[in-house]
Amino acid sequence: MADQVGEGSQPVDLSKHPSGIVPTLQNIVSTVNLDCKLDLKAIALQARNAEYNPKRFAAVIMRIREPKTTALIFASGKMVCTGAKSEQQSKLAARKYARIIQKLGFPAKFKDFKIQNIVGSCDVKFPIRLEGLAYAHGAFSSYEPELFPGLIYRMKQPKIVLLIFVSGKIVLTGAKVRDETYTAFENIYPVLTEFRKIQQ
Repeated sequence: MADQVGEGSQPVDLSKHPSGIVPTLQNIVSTVNLDCKLDLKAIALQARNAEYNPKRFAAVIMRIREPKTTALIFASGKMVCTGAKSEQQSKLAARKYARIIQKLGFPAKFKDFKIQNIVGSCDVKFPIRLEGLAYAHGAFSSYEPELFPGLIYRMKQPKIVLLIFVSGKIVLTGAKVRDETYTAFENIYPVLTEFRKIQQ
């Protein structure tokens, strides 16, 4: 979790990110329909970057190094791609998996590619009073430190789930487009500053 000020060293666009903090995308989950039935056993035997254990899970698990991702490939021809750090990378990776399946002799297509979830994270660089936040925003918050150290904040608009930690680290999940991640963070940022823990 590197501390990032924007992507690389460009200055942050404050009209879009008034807090001056841009959440870093950590994981993109996408789905695509290869639109043909697949013989998972055959795929697992022929592809060296694949594992298949039907007793444990009904999909072939395949990995590629560039972009560093993992795909779950189902007999129905449906595929889930995880681990990419941007939407473009996720699509590129999904295309590479489709190409691998084609090369193994299946008439795979590339239909209905869709980003299903974007996970972002950032660090506000100050500690947060989670009890106070949970109390003030009870309708959106669940905070049970014995079960999980973070406060779970279910934002309605945009519909994003935020994990907020005492340390000031924030994880945002549930976005379908990256702007929802950014909007959700800008919405919560004034709340976080309000519940900033004063260091003794």
